[in-house]
Amino acid sequence: MDNFLNTLKDGQPIALLNARILDPESGMDTQGGILIKDDLIIDIGYHIHDEALNKDFFKLNCNNYCVAPGFIDLRVQLCEPGYTHKETIATAGKAAAAGGITSLVCLPNTNPVIDDVSVLEFITKRAQQTTSPKVYCYGAITKGLLGKDLSEMGLLAESGAIAFTDGLMAVDDPTVMRRALSYSSAFDLLIVQHPEDYRLAFSGCVNEGELATRLGLPAIPSCAEVMQIERDLQLVTLTNSRYHVAHISTAAAVEAIKKAKEQGLRVTCDTAPPYFSLNEYEIGDYRTFTKLSPPLRQEKDRKAIVQGLIDGIIDCIASDHTPQDQESKRLPFNQAAFGIVGLETLFTLSLELYHKGEIPLLNLLAKITSNPANLLKLPQGRIAKNAPADLVLFDLEKPNKISVDKFLSKSKNSPFDGRLVQGHILYTFANGRLIYNWEKSDVGFIS
Repeated sequence: MDNFLNTLKDGQPIALLNARILDPESGMDTQGGILIKDDLIIDIGYHIHDEALNKDFFKLNCNNYCVAPGFIDLRVQLCEPGYTHKETIATAGKAAAAGGITSLVCLPNTNPVIDDVSVLEFITKRAQQTTSPKVYCYGAITKGLLGKDLSEMGLLAESGAIAFTDGLMAVDDPTVMRRALSYSSAFDLLIVQHPEDYRLAFSGCVNEGELATRLGLPAIPSCAEVMQIERDLQLVTLTNSRYHVAHISTAAAVEAIKKAKEQGLRVTCDTAPPYFSLNEYEIGDYRTFTKLSPPLRQEKDRKAIVQGLIDGIIDCIASDHTPQDQESKRLPFNQAAFGIVGLETLFTLSLELYHKGEIPLLNLLAKITSNPANLLKLPQGRIAKNAPADLVLFDLEKPNKISVDKFLSKSKNSPFDGRLVQGHILYTFANGRLIYNWEKSDVGFIS
């Protein structure tokens, strides 16, 4: 069925016809077509149909499937340089494309750390050579992610760092965090925090409570998250800076961010699919694939995360892609590495919120398209004339089953293996080029 795509010539203008066009930024949900030329969207609307186009266009009949802006993933560990036995930029790019992701942002915890312009330039150049989705980098807030001395944030920003974070580590020292926020405020840079009080979380590996006691595992109290956020919010008030909280997981964190937004602070946040799809009891019989940072929480926290997404308190959903090889996970629970892969399941797991009737489709798509684009000041994440031609075509209803054996990511650490989902990525376009196609769709070329 994909043979028709063999006739698509490199650089040929493309017409996506008979599509359901979904654009969260404008609120558009309509039938019609999209014209792509070079790397831009040049026209959109009901008036675009086969008879009105010349023969230069490659005409793809979308058969009423959905077309949305390509997804933007705020939080990805590429593992290159330094940990290529877990993931490479190339394998992450293929996994992202399969998940409908056309832009991703790399955390700075590579080896060496992205606290130096040369490392940032290496990743950027390597990405241009080896993968099709757009790759952006966070710069480290502190040198070596050690939480002491600020990195050269100005130089890193000039070289392309899109925001700043210490990745998996919270900036613990309040004086260092105040300096980072003050400096970033002067240049309107975004600071992203991993919200976890180090002293409270030290050596813990699961959520504190009855389950942790029963399993005999060292625990992390949920207050470790909100205490870090509350401290930072005081500093944000002091510095009038832009502050983003990554992967929140607790009801208390949602409430704290809600109050900060009501006060007019420039605060945003994201969460990841495990925190609205799973609770701590998924750990079961010491399943290390459910070991996350922050840990899976109680059911009341999971429900609060869902409500935070519904209410708009939580702005974005990120995959929090953390590849781990088998040797890092096949260990006793408290010794196993944190994290799961997520590039290929970000969309389908998020879509569960829509299929359950909890969030309208456009509101949900906004959290993986226009909201992260606006947060990072990117031109993509929308369907509009002269916007980048980063698009995804998907079947909203197709039943599917997550299978890690089919993942294109180098690592397969996911607790969602075997989960039944609804929705499927058919085609992904980045910069006007087809970068992923699923062979068995009934989408077809119009001759």
